[in-house]
Amino acid sequence: MKIFSVFIAIIFLYTGAFAQASVVQFIFTSDVHFGLQKEVFRGEKNVPAYIVNDKMVQQMNLLPEIILPIDGGLNNGKKIGPIDAVIITGDIANREENGVQSAADSWKQFTSVFIERLKIRDKTGIKAKLLLTPGNHDISNAIGFHRPMVPARDPSSMVGIYNLMMQPAQPKTNTSFHYPADKIHYSRNIGGIHFVFVDAWPDSAERVWMEKDLLPVKSTTPVFLFTHSLPDVEARFFTNPNGDHSVNEKDKFENLVMELFKDGVSVEDKAILEEKALALFIQKHPNIKAYFHGHNNFTEYYQWKGPDQTISLPCFRADSPMKGRLSSKDETKLAFELVTVDTESKTITVRECLWNTHPADPVQTISWGMSTTLSLE
Repeated sequence: MKIFSVFIAIIFLYTGAFAQASVVQFIFTSDVHFGLQKEVFRGEKNVPAYIVNDKMVQQMNLLPEIILPIDGGLNNGKKIGPIDAVIITGDIANREENGVQSAADSWKQFTSVFIERLKIRDKTGIKAKLLLTPGNHDISNAIGFHRPMVPARDPSSMVGIYNLMMQPAQPKTNTSFHYPADKIHYSRNIGGIHFVFVDAWPDSAERVWMEKDLLPVKSTTPVFLFTHSLPDVEARFFTNPNGDHSVNEKDKFENLVMELFKDGVSVEDKAILEEKALALFIQKHPNIKAYFHGHNNFTEYYQWKGPDQTISLPCFRADSPMKGRLSSKDETKLAFELVTVDTESKTITVRECLWNTHPADPVQTISWGMSTTLSLE
C-alpha cells in the first residue's frame, strides 16, 4: 500500500510538472540595502534591514500555496505553485556612509536571509535559483566614493555576488577582486527564456559582452534584461570624463560603468547620447522583450520609448524594502513582483505582491496590487 501511495504521488508530481511545462515563474525585487534601518516597521522604530528582509522572505516562502487573483492574467484563479528563481537587481549592501555597517557585515546578513532562509522550489523540486546583479552602492563600496566611507573600500558584497553568480574556478577574494576587470555579467536559460544580467547599466562595454552572449540565441527566444538602473540612466553612473577620470569630490562622477560620459562634463547633464546607443541596441535585438530594474524604488510598469521615441520596451521597476519611494512612508505599500510567463502563448503577467498590508498582524498573507499582462510577440 505504501509503495502504491508513493507511486501515485510521483504520478501527480510528474503530471503537475508537465501541465506547467510552458510556464516560467520568478520573484523580482531590488535594493534590499542591508546596513540600513527602517524608520517604522510593524510597530517598532529603526528596524534593521536584516529583520525587514527576513519578514519579506517569509512572505515569499508562502507564495507557492497562494491562489492567484481573478484578474485576467496568466493562471488567474489557480495556485501559484513552483517558482523558478528569485531575482534581485542590486544594492545588496548599503553604501558605508554615515555610520552604516561594512559591506562585509551586510553580505553576511544577506546570505543568512536570502540563501539560508529562502525555501522556494522549482518544478523539479530543486531550490529556486537566486540571481543577483550589483547596484551602485555595492560598486561604490568596492571602488570608493566621493564622500567619506568607513572603511574607505570594502568589496565584500561585490566579491560575494561575483563568486555566487560567475562561479569562477578560483573564487575571488577582497584582495584579488578588481573592478571593472571583474565584471558581473552572465546569462541563464530558464524554460525557453534567455535571462541576461548585466552590471549597473548596459553601457557600451556591457553591450559588447551582450552581443557575444546573444549570438547563439534564436530570434524566437524571448530575452529578459536585468540590471540595476532604469534605461534613463543618470550621468553620475558613467566614468568621469574630466582630468584623470577619478572618483572625486569635485566632479562627483561615480565610475560605476566603464564608458566615459560623452554628453558633457557635469553629473547634471542628461545622458542622451548614451541612451540613444542603448535604444539602437534594443532595436537591433527585437527579441529583448522586457527590462527589469530597481534604483528608484517603487512599483511601476511602463514602456521605455528611448530619447527619440523609436522603441517601445516594456520595463518593470521594483519597490525596495528599505528605501521605497512610497513604502518608506507607508509600510503597507511594501511590495515585490511575481512574474508569470507562458512560453507557448508568448504572454507575460507581472503582479505586485503587497506583503505587509496588515503591519500589526504577525500572521498575514499576500495582498494583490497592480498587475499587467502583455504579449511577447
